[in-house]
Amino acid sequence: MNTNNTDFPAVQFRIARPTDKLAKVVEFYEDGLGLRKLYSFTEHEGYDGVMFGLPNAQYHLEFTTHKTESPCLAPTKDNLLVLYIPNLEKIAQIKNRLSSLGYTEVEPENPYWKGKSVTIEDPDGWRVVLFNGKFEME
Repeated sequence: MNTNNTDFPAVQFRIARPTDKLAKVVEFYEDGLGLRKLYSFTEHEGYDGVMFGLPNAQYHLEFTTHKTESPCLAPTKDNLLVLYIPNLEKIAQIKNRLSSLGYTEVEPENPYWKGKSVTIEDPDGWRVVLFNGKFEME
């Protein structure tokens, strides 16, 4: 198995998921976390949506809702979006912003994250981890 494939043709990636609480999700990710809104759309074949990203990054998150608003429950407490933030003060600022919006820290399902990060559930119950550090390949 080739684990160092530099010929992979993709130049961008998007992680997309549905929500039936789009306005609250936008509040959480834009106002709370502070992600930049890249694009939004309405009434695209019954769908509304928004895309968030990091500055100068070729990947982003998309959240969509359909006019029928089907339930969109999080599958488990260990489905995580991990954001690596080396500055503990910035993590505290984000945590405080989210807390002021009504989103408080929750106990991580996996003990690996305990003591190293802050875990907060978004409006749909999906978890975001604010990890104090940077991912390093071993």
